[in-house]
Amino acid sequence: MTSITNTISIAASNTPHVEPGWNRFYRVSGAAALLAVLVALTDMILTFLPAGAEQPGTMTAVDWFHLFQNNWFFGLRNLGLLPNILTLLLLVPLFLSLYMIHQRTQQPLAATAVILSILGTTIYLANNAAFPMLALSLKYTTAVTESQRALLLAAGEAILARGEDFTPGAFPGFFLNEMATIAMAWLMLQGKIFSKATAYAGLLAGIALLVFTIWATYIPVGFGVSMLVAMIGGISSLVWYILTSRKLFQMSAQARSE
Repeated sequence: MTSITNTISIAASNTPHVEPGWNRFYRVSGAAALLAVLVALTDMILTFLPAGAEQPGTMTAVDWFHLFQNNWFFGLRNLGLLPNILTLLLLVPLFLSLYMIHQRTQQPLAATAVILSILGTTIYLANNAAFPMLALSLKYTTAVTESQRALLLAAGEAILARGEDFTPGAFPGFFLNEMATIAMAWLMLQGKIFSKATAYAGLLAGIALLVFTIWATYIPVGFGVSMLVAMIGGISSLVWYILTSRKLFQMSAQARSE
């Protein structure tokens, strides 16, 4: 009798629970995850274009100003608009949904993952150089004296030092978000609501991207090799988004039918 009771208890704990009113939000989160996939695929395609990729920390402020003058979209993209800014914003509802799914059984870890995600996103957006550099590049174009241009270049270098992707200024935002992914994927593995494939994809994505971030930020050699690690992390992220999105849509549909 005791073993039967325990079996029922374990089965109940692994049954997805949808809080009242959250089924629509789960659909929104699933859609956001799919949009993150679209953003990532678009970014991968743009990488192979002539202005699509530069090794972090190799361009000066004047190089960025010239890129913005020639192609403002690639300037924004190469400073993190795609995929980092858009992806991080799209992942906020996803992490909130995963918190709600697991908060009854594993609230401390679920809350930690969400806090890390929100902190990392906030820090990254606050420090990101994309839009400040766009504004400075416009002023640089219209500057009429060398002293004005020198001041704008100095301001540009300061902004790049604070928020260019894969430089020490941007590291805290990336680090916190990648730790959030690892924590949430570990939570999914322990919670057994999502498949093991989903959880392992999230773990591989978080670990690979964390390794790449440390490598690209602090190790000045082997950038080409580090891109292979980034590719592993990127593909694993796509798998994680897709599998997680599918489960969220399933849970939302189940809640509507009950």
